[in-house]
Amino acid sequence: MVVRTRFAPSPTGYLHIGSARTALFSYLYARHHGGVFILRVEDTDRERSTPESIEAIIEAMRWLQLEWDEGPFYQSKRWDLYREHAERLLRAGHAYRCYCTAELLDAKRKAAMVAGRKPMYDRTCRSSTARSDGPFTIRFKAPLDGETNIPDLVKGPVVVQNQELDDLVLVRSDGIPTYNFCAVVDDALMQVTHIIRGEDHLANTPKQIQLYRAFGYPMPAFAHIPLILGLDRARLSKRHGATSVTAYRDLGYLPDALINYLARLGWSYGDQEIFTRGELIEKFSLETVGKSAGVYNPEKLEWVNFQHLKAMPAAALAQAVKPFIAARGWPIPGDDTWLAGAVATLRERAKTLVELADSARFYLCDDVELEAKAAAKHLQPATAAPLRDLAGELAGLSQWNIDGLQQVFNAVMARHSLALGKLAQPVRVALTGGTTSPGIFEVLEVLGKERALARLGRGLEWAVAATGAATAVAARTS
Repeated sequence: MVVRTRFAPSPTGYLHIGSARTALFSYLYARHHGGVFILRVEDTDRERSTPESIEAIIEAMRWLQLEWDEGPFYQSKRWDLYREHAERLLRAGHAYRCYCTAELLDAKRKAAMVAGRKPMYDRTCRSSTARSDGPFTIRFKAPLDGETNIPDLVKGPVVVQNQELDDLVLVRSDGIPTYNFCAVVDDALMQVTHIIRGEDHLANTPKQIQLYRAFGYPMPAFAHIPLILGLDRARLSKRHGATSVTAYRDLGYLPDALINYLARLGWSYGDQEIFTRGELIEKFSLETVGKSAGVYNPEKLEWVNFQHLKAMPAAALAQAVKPFIAARGWPIPGDDTWLAGAVATLRERAKTLVELADSARFYLCDDVELEAKAAAKHLQPATAAPLRDLAGELAGLSQWNIDGLQQVFNAVMARHSLALGKLAQPVRVALTGGTTSPGIFEVLEVLGKERALARLGRGLEWAVAATGAATAVAARTS
């Protein structure tokens, strides 16, 4: 048997991370078994479904690199198939026309609730042979007794008493087929073997199983995965942070990192936390999907992203950070090798691509503003002479590499009896504007000789000015 899974979003908004995890599990299961992953857009809700939402969902899927093998299929273009299947059920006696008006149905529901009964349709039209020229819905003749068993691959066996189920509306009075009906027809015709979806769909499953039996279609396997909760154990919402997949992209998360995090949000493989995409495909199974809800932790997501940033090849990381540099209006270097070298020095200090881009400013822009407190502390009169000597030695350096830079520093430190920190910090302030940066030799090497000497010259000017100010103060107080 060829495994065939599907992801079937309703395009009524963006793709949020709960749905993205459902798509991921379906994708991983299909890939693990060498099967087929289908994308189907369930756009039967004409009022809420929009082209913008469809495009947003497809864009998010592409960014996550969840490549589908078939589709996207659109339910709005499959009306004839649904009508044909509704007629088939009518002819077989598994469905009937219901002429009850919306007002009458509402009155029946209210009466049932007042009487303490479940607000189900009372099946007035189920056995009626009367026909009318008025509008009607098509309802499924649900079994009135017995039970429906769901051998769920995640939750285990689930049993539903048939008397608890309503006569499902298959086609509304306006001719629009309903979700449960369309889903069964599509899954059957697309030969879906495994339906992996959120546990909020579990209530739909017994209705769909009954439809499969009425049609005589092969029954797929069902797997309902737990929901994602916030740290407060409430259902995940916007107040817990960004929930749109594309929002995470814009915040500087890597697609592989978000995939890794979502996979671990409800699935495990021993104690392993960090996975490549290939490892996820190799190791994924429904047997190790948890039965309890996953808890979304933004700090854990940042940590996972940080691990993937560190492991990413520098050349690929340079390409990934370019859009974030451009968004800030900073110049994008034409030399990709140079940019890769620059980001390689910064990756240990950045959790996201946004942070990485921000930390690269001193490499990219020469209008680096010296932080006043840092300059006042480190570009003092006592640093003027060592900085002057250092600049002179560096100007004559023929091999601008870390070994050569270290030798120059060692010579100047010995001449002025300085520890590395006493020389490196003034240089760091002059080069980057602040007191934190990658290693000073790495920074010098990446900046290059010409740019580094220009910035050292500016730092020396600051120190000389501080010397002059100190001399003036001393003269006034003597």
